[in-house]
Amino acid sequence: MKKYTTLIVIGAIVLVLGIWLGVGYNSMLSSELEVEKSWGNVESQYQRRKDLIPNLEKTVKAFARHEEKTYTEVVKARTAAQRAQQAADMTAQAVPDDDLQMERYMQAQDQAKKALDIYVNAVTEAYPELRSSQNFLDFQENLTGTENRIQVARANYNEAVQTYNKKVRSFPNVLISGIFGFSKKSMFKADADAALAPQVFEE
Repeated sequence: MKKYTTLIVIGAIVLVLGIWLGVGYNSMLSSELEVEKSWGNVESQYQRRKDLIPNLEKTVKAFARHEEKTYTEVVKARTAAQRAQQAADMTAQAVPDDDLQMERYMQAQDQAKKALDIYVNAVTEAYPELRSSQNFLDFQENLTGTENRIQVARANYNEAVQTYNKKVRSFPNVLISGIFGFSKKSMFKADADAALAPQVFEE
């Protein structure tokens, strides 16, 4: 009888431990999936900004048919913007594994934004009449809206990461995270000009 009691106690402990591991694992997995979903939303907004480059090019072409020299200068700025965006694309991945990768990603995206701003400024300086074009006004509105969406997506990502990191590093979940390989995620740091509205051309 004592033997059976011991087996029952051991079985109950194993069962409780298994349930605890299962619940803890599922909870952390759910948080990790939320982080990945939020990261996907961040990249979606950066892709939205990238897609605006050819849209602006279509608008510019309508004003550039008879001004080849000026148009060439604008094309140079566009090419630089595209190259900066390609460099940013090369840093993209599922979710950065550490702070260094996140820093590289942020720097690449910042360079892409600056190159796009230079391109837009080159366009408006070459074709001042373009500012009153409905197509350009639509582009400007889309660009400003996209930059705002990027900030929101990044904030949501940081919230998801904060929840996940707290769960992974708190006791007793830290024991489970070590077993199943859940590790701390990196967060976006605020840009120096994050509080400023996007500026895409000079007045």
